[in-house]
Amino acid sequence: MLSSRWFIALFLLTFFIPATANAARRPPASSIVVNAKTGEVLSSQNADTPHHPASLTKLMTLYITFEALEKGIIKMDDLLPVSQNAANRSPSRLGVKPGDKLKVSTAIDALIIKSANDCATVLAEGLGYSEPKFAEKMTEVAKALGMKNTVFKNASGLPNRRQITTARDMATLAAAVYYHFPQYYDLFSRTQFSYDGKTYYTHNHLLKSFEGADGMKTGYIASAGYNIVTSAQRDGERVIAVTLGHNTLKERDRAAARLMEQAFGKLALNDADAVTPVFAKLENNDFKLAELTKEETSAASENAVSARQAPADAIWAVQVGAFSNYAKARVYALKIRRQFPQFKDRSIAVEPAQTASSIIYRSKLVGFDKKDAGEICKNLQKSNKSCIVVPIKTDSQLTLAVK
Repeated sequence: MLSSRWFIALFLLTFFIPATANAARRPPASSIVVNAKTGEVLSSQNADTPHHPASLTKLMTLYITFEALEKGIIKMDDLLPVSQNAANRSPSRLGVKPGDKLKVSTAIDALIIKSANDCATVLAEGLGYSEPKFAEKMTEVAKALGMKNTVFKNASGLPNRRQITTARDMATLAAAVYYHFPQYYDLFSRTQFSYDGKTYYTHNHLLKSFEGADGMKTGYIASAGYNIVTSAQRDGERVIAVTLGHNTLKERDRAAARLMEQAFGKLALNDADAVTPVFAKLENNDFKLAELTKEETSAASENAVSARQAPADAIWAVQVGAFSNYAKARVYALKIRRQFPQFKDRSIAVEPAQTASSIIYRSKLVGFDKKDAGEICKNLQKSNKSCIVVPIKTDSQLTLAVK
């Protein structure tokens, strides 16, 4: 029989050697801090080094879920079925069972606060996908947002060697969540929720320990180390910080706090009036037909030809903009919808179009017949807004699967 001393030694070897080996294989820690108002990089280190995102993956699952809520595909109080596949997910999990029904709002809380892997799969499947297909959609949306070095393979962040991201890409995603879905951003500041008689508490300790912190998400798997995406606001300034690949939770939190403190110090020295916001304000990027490049003019001409050839029962859209990236295209469509009451209940779509050397993203408001679309476009033009009337190409819109 082993003595207690030998037993303890064996336990320590079993526990610590794999952890040390994983740490040795990981790339060096990465970080980036951006001014959320302007997109200015305030500091960075190894910001484009590939890392496994771990549960930071759930930020993209939530982004797509928020889009589905906005479009009315799902509602917060909808009940989503729990499959065997979802229930079998490895911890961390809420513990739902096959055949259970889970509220969308509960699944969202569970992702943000508990980081529940089973609930990530429930959301993916509830939106009409198998989880592998949902991961393909996640990667597609990531590329459209400008996350050039990110690939998703599942909805939760569970280990997959091909699931990778960078600090810079995660900062881009955090900014997209904040600006595209401000109505849901407060959910990231919640520190607890209850389900089935049990209360769960957040893993994001910076919400309590760092002044001004109000979100977003933590993550850990052995091959990734400790990761965090966090945001804080002070004196009218907001920063987004990402740091990846730390050996301990405390090391990660100290690094994130130090980075944000330094960023706020730097912003305090800047002349805020000298910087033009690029995330929040896009007025200077309005689409004007006369200002299009030759490639974009060619793409617009394609739309005109397509309009003439459209069938009589086609669904029509009012195209209000064309941009170099998805985020600008989407934000501008939302801006137009807010400004003009006739668009209040209309869906938006963003259509990628390949030109000779790049992709442009067309902002559209959809769901009209041809006559109504034409009248609305005329009214927009009277308000000095450029637009064209086009038939919908349903296979090319960046939209979600409908159940």
